[in-house]
Amino acid sequence: MSDLVPIELPVIDISNPHDPAVGKAMLDAAAKYGFLYVNSKGTDFTAEDVNHAFSLSEKFFASPKAEKETCRITPNNRGWSGMHTETLDPEHQRTGDFKEAMNFGDFKDGQAQQPLPPSLKPHESEINSFASLCNKTCTRILTLLALGLEIPPDFFTSRHDPSVGPTGSILRYLWYPSIFSSETASYAHDKDVRAGAHSDYGSITLLFQRPGQPGLEILAPDGDGETWAPVPIIPGPVEEAGKYPFPPILVNIGDLLSYWTDGLLKSTVHRVVFPLAEQRSPNPKDRYTLVYFCHPVDSTELVPVPSEAVKGYRGSGAVGFGGGAGSLEAGKRPLTAAEHLESRLAATYGFTKK
Repeated sequence: MSDLVPIELPVIDISNPHDPAVGKAMLDAAAKYGFLYVNSKGTDFTAEDVNHAFSLSEKFFASPKAEKETCRITPNNRGWSGMHTETLDPEHQRTGDFKEAMNFGDFKDGQAQQPLPPSLKPHESEINSFASLCNKTCTRILTLLALGLEIPPDFFTSRHDPSVGPTGSILRYLWYPSIFSSETASYAHDKDVRAGAHSDYGSITLLFQRPGQPGLEILAPDGDGETWAPVPIIPGPVEEAGKYPFPPILVNIGDLLSYWTDGLLKSTVHRVVFPLAEQRSPNPKDRYTLVYFCHPVDSTELVPVPSEAVKGYRGSGAVGFGGGAGSLEAGKRPLTAAEHLESRLAATYGFTKK
């Protein structure tokens, strides 16, 4: 694994979710890269919100395995998945991902609709509050994408409203042990990764990262082909890091939104690696991230987005999942959001609807 050139992604201020110019900038980034940063100052999160969520994550992953086993992941995509449980790129991975995860589904009336482990049960309201802030941020982003596509501003948001019905949205805690951890003793250089190459399943994803814990790479355009490019945790020159209360939130387009827009919005393949800098460091760090996967209401039918930009798009035909809503054959029933998610989870975990 050689040294790679980091990619430069735009940083967008979403403090005004009704600005068409911001919507156009967001659409351009989503169509070109599939990834962009959201300026942390333009959201409702405080540094304390983010730091506290990270502290809860660390507390959970440090708890005994027997406690984590009480909430092992189930086919509804909620709960704890242990080391090597997921294999995101089975075609190229010799072993499962070097990571643990904890998934939280929708909360109802402030209550988790799943078992919580002892380390997190006292913090149920705080986890719900953070998930609610994530959902609010996604609402702003989806509104701006609708403005960029010149469709009704509530086209996406009305279909992602958890008060209408259950969604597939997930708040996820992630822990990637360092390269010298006992958890990674079987790691093979140039063969293994922390998380295999994949694209996300939902509409959009929010990723919160911590300074000094790199590893994310995206498959970026490079001349006539593509190459892996590291994504900086904080964009721009090092001296500008202080202007953010916490690292900008990284946003990416998922398969569902790519499908919904016939591939105009790009669901970019990405992975998490052990960076060379970490492999060479005498004191490598564990990597912790917080992720929010935003999904529509389960019953949402993925009909073509009524946008002239989508109708006029003539891309490569490489849509994140299943060919695109606009390519539906006459008379066929549109795919629902729940059916889309079930198909993707089956590919990752081997879960079935039964």
